[in-house]
Amino acid sequence: MKKVLSNQDRGYLLTEQTNPSSQNLDQLSALEIVELFNREDAKAVEAVGKQKNEIAAAIDLIAQAIASGGRLVYIGAGTSGRLGVLDAAECPPTFCSDPELIQGILAGGMDAMVRSSEALEDREADGAKAIADKNINNLDVVFGITAGGTTPYVHGALKEARQRGAKTVFFCCVPPEQFPMQYDIEIRPLVGAEILAGSTRLKAGTATKLVLNTISTGVMVKLGKVYGNRMIDVSVTNTKLEDRAIRIISDLTSLSREEAAELLEKSGNKVKLALLMQWQQVSVETATQMLQETQGHLGKLIHKK
Repeated sequence: MKKVLSNQDRGYLLTEQTNPSSQNLDQLSALEIVELFNREDAKAVEAVGKQKNEIAAAIDLIAQAIASGGRLVYIGAGTSGRLGVLDAAECPPTFCSDPELIQGILAGGMDAMVRSSEALEDREADGAKAIADKNINNLDVVFGITAGGTTPYVHGALKEARQRGAKTVFFCCVPPEQFPMQYDIEIRPLVGAEILAGSTRLKAGTATKLVLNTISTGVMVKLGKVYGNRMIDVSVTNTKLEDRAIRIISDLTSLSREEAAELLEKSGNKVKLALLMQWQQVSVETATQMLQETQGHLGKLIHKK
């Protein structure tokens, strides 16, 4: 049976328009292509900067939700969903966070990470079911990601999340007048038309990665996973991360590398505990108790008056 396609014209969307700067893309040299991409990518960074207030609001909202026992759940289809899954997956090794705290849902599941499943984005009911399957509740934040703003799968998920009392964050790269929605926070970096018309894995994807990086890192800073600019909750699971942990301890305490490695071992491979043990000259048990009193915020212990 022949598939019946929607007659909806999305050509009005900013993400679907043609870019006058790349009209002769197929005639450019390799160097000219690189230079063009570099100029256009700079627009993505600028567009994200114009959304700084909305991004900051999302950081505060999500940090408060997680501190209160909630979760952050990214949801999307295609490139947008893959970037959400990627950001969620990178948090546990970077911040030693519980994998349940920040999760990514991709239309089509994990198979869609490496195989195209873009047709699944049209199923609004599937998005709602994905939220129901996660038992989303009023403590959680659901973060919908869609470059062009129209993805039914994402809106089905966000609608279901709102019905369950969850807070909602919506990301897209089109202005409100092109696709108006009303969620708790909307982040709309207007990156402009893509070099390759409609290929939102380019500037829109870059803006998505920038925003998600900023939000997840900002949330972890708020939750006490960072001291200064060091990842003091790094998960010591391989030689590279062990080296990083030892260097952090050595740099911040002036201990030798050998002494830092010994302290790390005594702390149970927990950099935050090791630092507190050294600075306060306390046992691992006492350091653990001290951190519990500040919900894991090392800075609050060290900088308190």
